[in-house]
Amino acid sequence: SAQLQLAVPVAVVFARGSVPRDLPKALPFRDVQEMEISMNLRSSVTSRYETVYRSTTAREEAALDVATAREADAALHPLQDASLGSLTVYVVPETSPILPQGTSVYVGKHRSALVRAGGSLAALRTRLRQLTQVMSFSASSIAAALSDRVPDRQLGPDARRHLKSSLGYEITFSLLNPDPKSHTVDWDIEDAVNRYVQPVLDKLSLVANFSVDSQILYYAVLGVTPRFDKESSSFLLSAHSLPHVINPVEARLGSSAASLYPVLNFLLYVPERSHSPLYIQDKDGAPVSTNAFHSPRWGGIMVYNVEAPSPQASLPLHVDVDMKRVMEVFLAQLRLLFGLSREELPPEFLLESPGNEGLADWELDRLLWAHTVENIATVSTTLTSLAQLLDKIGNIVIKDDVASEVYQAVASAQSAVAELAAGHLHSAFQASKEAVTSSEKAFFDPSLLHLLYFPDDQKFAIYIPLFLPMAVPILLSLAKIVREARQRKKEPTKMD
Repeated sequence: SAQLQLAVPVAVVFARGSVPRDLPKALPFRDVQEMEISMNLRSSVTSRYETVYRSTTAREEAALDVATAREADAALHPLQDASLGSLTVYVVPETSPILPQGTSVYVGKHRSALVRAGGSLAALRTRLRQLTQVMSFSASSIAAALSDRVPDRQLGPDARRHLKSSLGYEITFSLLNPDPKSHTVDWDIEDAVNRYVQPVLDKLSLVANFSVDSQILYYAVLGVTPRFDKESSSFLLSAHSLPHVINPVEARLGSSAASLYPVLNFLLYVPERSHSPLYIQDKDGAPVSTNAFHSPRWGGIMVYNVEAPSPQASLPLHVDVDMKRVMEVFLAQLRLLFGLSREELPPEFLLESPGNEGLADWELDRLLWAHTVENIATVSTTLTSLAQLLDKIGNIVIKDDVASEVYQAVASAQSAVAELAAGHLHSAFQASKEAVTSSEKAFFDPSLLHLLYFPDDQKFAIYIPLFLPMAVPILLSLAKIVREARQRKKEPTKMD
């Protein structure tokens, strides 16, 4: 059973004129609040918010003396605790003009938020609780991380959509041109990856290693024939037919077979002239604004329509893909696959857009909290499976290097649990990654593998043909000895 404690260091900083009247003691003071996140009978997860309440410093006060929340967020960033998993909440007076009308909580791009005072400590604590659910983890994000161990009824609808935690991911961008006789399609994928995708991957490089490649596939068609709609004189793909689109295309992609890591596929499909223009419909029959859809744990497909050529135009038509439009869709799908989609927020919350980095610092932390918990659970499952397996194989010899990987995995997992409880998210995540690596090395060690495929009945099948020719004369002579011994007993001894 896993007992996990996730400690979040929080600083609550009161600006001038925002200190609630009912504080229990004079500033600064510390306060710890624990909450149980109930999962199932086997694993209990406790969140522990270790909060320091204090007043602003002169530099923080100056940083808050700006016109907008966005400027304040940028000015406060160098002054706050930058360690992963930590949160800084600046409390501003109820009447402060820095937050827009109707907004009581502003979440910045880094690891801090601005909150209206709200009069009493109880009101402030409610807002703080909502804020930690958004910025670090919630019961649903931890349940999704432990989705393999948690009963389905406790999981939200998105729990199994996210990619499993992995040491690496491979991203493949594919351009599908089923009709090269009609279209020559140019896409500047290299520039687009450098400009739009690389900043996001640089930010995620802490989480895993990424490799990116691209390909153009000709004559690759979708597995479903779209339906012609007379009214709009266009072709339609309905929501229920989308799952059938992927299989035939996947056979052509051919990258996932050779890959060690999960592969994310992003496909740009330029429909053939006979099926243009092609639009995707949602479940209610309305057109999808992005003309794209995503498949959980697999990737996404975007349909890119080309204007119909005039009758006198010469074919093939030259098409230059608008990569900004395409990459906006693919990056949104990438965020969905990593579980970074924005959850439903209370209406008084305002979240700053992360800009061209693609994700805010606190979103990275949110990913690390979930992946660390998932890694610890994975190691525990792997080592338990290994132990059960070795129990079943009686005459197994475990080599020293396998044993040392097992010890290493256990030590790293224990270290990850301890670092989580101490509020050190970065080192906890690193330790959990090392634990996964060691446990997998032990589990897939070649010296254990061949024993798994060598059960007892196979041994008999191999050794009986060798021993049988030797055994026949031995058994015959044994039978002869037994017969003679019986004969001797029957014959009465002669009396002279």
